[in-house]
Amino acid sequence: MKLNAPKKIVWIIAFILGVLGVLGTITTIPIVSEYAFWFVVIGWLLLVIATVAKNF
Repeated sequence: MKLNAPKKIVWIIAFILGVLGVLGTITTIPIVSEYAFWFVVIGWLLLVIATVAKNF
């Protein structure tokens, strides 16, 4: 299996989701705190898919 580097925009979106998830766990942010775990999971899955898929 050949792995590819994710595009910059995908990396930035995943990073923002991860930061929102961590901040939502540490502090109370409306809507974000309720789904903080899922923000981190979706960001991580986005990076995994972008690494495995070609041209993503």
